[in-house]
Amino acid sequence: MKFVRKAFAAIALPGLAFFSALFVSGLLIAFSDPNVLKQAHSPLKFIGSAFAAAGKAYLALFEGAIYDPNLAHPNFFDGFYPLSETLVSAAPLILTGLSVALAFRAGLFNIGAQGQFIFGAIGASVIGFKTTMPIGIHVIAAIVTAMVFAGLWGGFVGLLKAKTGAHEVIVTIMLNYVASYFLLWLLSTTPFLRKGRQDPIAPPVKESARLPHLAGPNLRVNLGIIIALAAAAGVWWLLNRSTWGFRFRAVGANADAARTAGISVPVVTTLVMAIAGALAGLGGAVQILGSEYALTAGAGGTFGFDAITVALLGRANPVGTVFAALLFGGLRAGGLTMQANTDTPIDLILVIQALVVLFIAAPELVKAVFRIKQLKVGSTVVSKGWNG
Repeated sequence: MKFVRKAFAAIALPGLAFFSALFVSGLLIAFSDPNVLKQAHSPLKFIGSAFAAAGKAYLALFEGAIYDPNLAHPNFFDGFYPLSETLVSAAPLILTGLSVALAFRAGLFNIGAQGQFIFGAIGASVIGFKTTMPIGIHVIAAIVTAMVFAGLWGGFVGLLKAKTGAHEVIVTIMLNYVASYFLLWLLSTTPFLRKGRQDPIAPPVKESARLPHLAGPNLRVNLGIIIALAAAAGVWWLLNRSTWGFRFRAVGANADAARTAGISVPVVTTLVMAIAGALAGLGGAVQILGSEYALTAGAGGTFGFDAITVALLGRANPVGTVFAALLFGGLRAGGLTMQANTDTPIDLILVIQALVVLFIAAPELVKAVFRIKQLKVGSTVVSKGWNG
């Protein structure tokens, strides 16, 4: 029973925040629809049209993110193509989200997941198209290289903070720019230019370095999602079952007290940022080896920045981060279908994401709106029930 209550505590607030964001976004969809506004003279017709507009938009979002029955003929499983795309988008988000979440738990703000992601993508690409290795070994070599590149990039930030007191937020923001411009320069050099092309795109990684598909050649979902889930399990074990995880959490809770207890704060700071960088770099590797197959100027996308939102939504918890990344992956995949089928602006997806973060950041507002009583179980606050 205690486990159920704790589980409910972990998902109740994010779930209600998401529901609230959908409700407010539904109002925006309705009031931005000219057909709905034409019914303003009749309250009943206006409400009905508003519900229909919002429902149609969210149905399209579902069909673009989970299952599209229009693709299910003649094969039922072809309808899960949108779910495949959701998982493809979610895998790097899980890994970059874990990078930010791990740093949060140690009292650090890793705003540099974007740059670390880029360096991971560079490492995976270099091994992927420059070397020839047997299947399996090639993938592992590319992934390890990506994690080393990004781990060193992240660890450098931790070392600067540990030795000089440089604030990790400022340093990581600046290093994001360094990584982005370094990538642009790299793609202009001869070794990274694809033969016969002058635009910034590297040669494709070899077949032996690509992550295998999990559901056949027609669906892009690949081993990257399994790697991401395994990494989440590993981070959870590290934080909750290992000595080093205890040190990370101790420093995050109170660095002075941890130092008094004999924990080396500089070592923890450097190690946490190195691991965080390696996780973000693994996300870059999964993106290049699993779906993109070639390094481009836009290889980093916005994964590193979205990771901050994912980590916040997941309450800096590995399990919560996984669900938050799946949610954002679904919004990414479904947004295009929603725009195509209903003429709803794609920017509304960003509005939904922003509203989710807004409600998450204001837990007292959500509790007040839904009139939730509180009950403590140990150190965990859980919902006792609805105050009717």
